[in-house]
Amino acid sequence: MSLTKEEKLELISKFGGSETNTGSTEVQIALFTKRINELTEHFKIHTKDHNSRRGMLKLIGQRRKLLKYLKRTDLDKYRELIKELGLRK
Repeated sequence: MSLTKEEKLELISKFGGSETNTGSTEVQIALFTKRINELTEHFKIHTKDHNSRRGMLKLIGQRRKLLKYLKRTDLDKYRELIKELGLRK
């Protein structure tokens, strides 16, 4: 259900540039997106899991705030990240 260490390191190196750049906005958005996609697949099987659904909605809200911040500060990175993650914005 959760991300493995290898998956996290892969996302961090892909979006952060290096393995130590874990707090950048792009990395955080990528991690949230990966977890949201996994939870979406989980809900296709477990339709009545409302507690996890609430957690996913919180993740979506956090990701939305970070996307808004990135759009405000660096529009080019925002567009590139949206395209790479396949988000519809």
